[in-house]
Amino acid sequence: MISLPDNALRGSYPPLVTPFLDQQIDRPSFSRLVDSVIKGGSHGLVVNGTTGEPTTLSTSERTDLVDLAVRSADGRVPVIAATGGQSYSESLALLKGAEQSGAAAAMIVTPYFIRPPVRGLIDYYVSLAAATRLPILIYHIPGRTAVSLPPSAIAEISAKAENLVGVKHASQDLSFVSETLLTLGPDFRVFVGLEELSLPMMALGASGLMNAAGNVDPGRIASLARAALEGRIFEARRLHYELFELNQAIFWDTNPIPIKYMLRKLGLIRSNEHRPPMASATADLEARLDEMLNKLRIRNEGLGIAADTANAKAPSARHD
Repeated sequence: MISLPDNALRGSYPPLVTPFLDQQIDRPSFSRLVDSVIKGGSHGLVVNGTTGEPTTLSTSERTDLVDLAVRSADGRVPVIAATGGQSYSESLALLKGAEQSGAAAAMIVTPYFIRPPVRGLIDYYVSLAAATRLPILIYHIPGRTAVSLPPSAIAEISAKAENLVGVKHASQDLSFVSETLLTLGPDFRVFVGLEELSLPMMALGASGLMNAAGNVDPGRIASLARAALEGRIFEARRLHYELFELNQAIFWDTNPIPIKYMLRKLGLIRSNEHRPPMASATADLEARLDEMLNKLRIRNEGLGIAADTANAKAPSARHD
C-alpha cells in the first residue's frame, strides 16, 4: 500500500447531494453546498456517492460535478470522486475524468445488480487501480449492490494494487472493520458508511465518516470524527447521542429524500427535486422532519459546533 500522510483521508467527508432545479443540475446550489460543508469544518467531501443519486446522472454530468466540486473547494479540502458505474468501461471513464479534474482520490462501488463472483471483483478492482495514479477506495455497500466483498478479498486486491488505500463500509457488520484492520494494518483507511454506527466503527479504528447528515450538520459530525480520532471518547459519545435522531432521519425514507428536504428548508439548496424514479418528500415526512429540525435547533447560520477553516485540518490518529 502506498504511504499516505498521517492526516490524509481522515475525518469527516460528507457525500454531497446533487441539487436539481427544473430537472437540471443546480450548479449554484451545489457550489454553495460545497462551501457550507467546508466552512462547517468537514475535512473533505465526496461527490457522486449514493447521496448524490449518481444512477440518475449521465457520465458527463458526473464528471462535470467532480470538476465543479474541485473548483469550488479551491484547495481548501480534498475531493473524493465516486467513480463506480454499472460497467467497467463507465467506471474507467469516470476514473479518468476524476483524475483530470484534480480529485484527491477515487471511490469505486462494488458493481451492482449482476452479483459477480469474488474472483471477478478482485480482477475488476486490480485492473481499475492499475489504470490511475489516484489513491483508490472500495465502496462496500452490500445492502444496495447485493454483493459482499470479504476482507480476505480486499487483502488480495491490496497485494496486487498498491494504490488501494481504503474502503467505505456501509454495513452493520462490525467484525468486517476489525478483520480488515487486523489484516491490512491500522494505516488502511476504513470510512464509516452507516450514520448510526459512526462512533462504534471509529472506536474500532475507522479513519473517518462519510455521513450523509454531514450535508446538514457538518460541524458536529466533523467534531465527532475529531474526538474519536483523538481518543476523546466521552466527547465523541456525547456528540453521538446529540446526532442520533438526525442520523436516523436519513433513513425515514430512501436516502437522500430526507436530506434534500432538510437542505431546502435550511436554504442551502433551492429545490428538493429528484429525477425519476426517485421522488420528493411526502407531506407527512416533511412534517416529521420539520419537528426534528426545530427540536434540534438546526439553523443555516450555525449548525452544532461551529468550526472555522483552521478546524478543517484533518486530525491525526492516535497510536497509543
